[in-house]
Amino acid sequence: MNYKYLGHLSQDDPFYGYLQHDIIPVLGVNLNSPDFRVYRLPSSNHVYLYEDSHSQLRIIGKFFGGVPLFGPEAALHHMEREYNNLNYLRSIGFAGYPHYVVRPLGRNAHLNKVLVEEYCYGTSLAEFIVRAISEGERDALFQKLGSLAYFLATLHNRTARDSTVDFNKDCEYFDRLLEHLAGTGRLGQDEVREFHGFRDRWREKPCMWEDREVLAHSDVTPANVLFGDGLWVIVIDLERMKLADRVLDVGRVVGELQHYFLKHAHDRWLAEPFIGHFLWEYACHFPNRDAAFASITRRIPFYAGLTLLRIARNSWINDHYSRLLLDDAKKMLR
Repeated sequence: MNYKYLGHLSQDDPFYGYLQHDIIPVLGVNLNSPDFRVYRLPSSNHVYLYEDSHSQLRIIGKFFGGVPLFGPEAALHHMEREYNNLNYLRSIGFAGYPHYVVRPLGRNAHLNKVLVEEYCYGTSLAEFIVRAISEGERDALFQKLGSLAYFLATLHNRTARDSTVDFNKDCEYFDRLLEHLAGTGRLGQDEVREFHGFRDRWREKPCMWEDREVLAHSDVTPANVLFGDGLWVIVIDLERMKLADRVLDVGRVVGELQHYFLKHAHDRWLAEPFIGHFLWEYACHFPNRDAAFASITRRIPFYAGLTLLRIARNSWINDHYSRLLLDDAKKMLR
């Protein structure tokens, strides 16, 4: 991951005192006068790495204040929400091998709504995908996708509710993505109507309403999943966790794989062996693997297409690549 070095954290900065007196004691480390180097991480929020130059102790600070579209109340809500989500998942068993959720160390509403987390070492899913494409390291990607399937199946099965999925919520998010794409000129009104037609046909399918709600991570991007040795899976960024269809997460992984292979190998179909392996591994964590696989794959095209729409709206990709994603989203949804 690319970290941008920004300099040293001043001892006069209130955040320095917070780290020294409130956070470092939580870690059980004795640092009298830490000297924090500061690095900015690529992120949609304001996320920074603080590294003590003496001990190499690392801490992550995620600031919700000042994030575009977040007012003060929304920033506070998002800070508290992620803090509580992390603590909840750790309390139900995601705090050790092989399934690990990053440990929150504290939060402070007065210091620009900051959430402080431990720094976790690991190799991201993004790196494994790129290596499989550029260096032929396919076996490693197959293995890590199996580990991720195990993590997600455990998360979903452990948090399943008696209530069934409300597919209308996903349709509302679908509409928000279309509105954004139309607002930036990447979709015309004729195409918006075409996508609405796809949405309505999916809404009529009984399979989209029948499964039980689970806690879904909701942002399983390749940057948010880290791997260690063996089955170790380390998951970060739980700001968007919510009750949803389990295939929201599974379809997000599928869509991200398609995106990475389209971007780096210029052919999303080269992702198919990895997608099939991931889905089959996910299904093995149910009493009837074949029935689970059939149920999941019926719903995958909608959620994979939703993921492609989500990626296509990003300002950091150019219009040509956005168009490729939109055309693939049509194929998936059709």
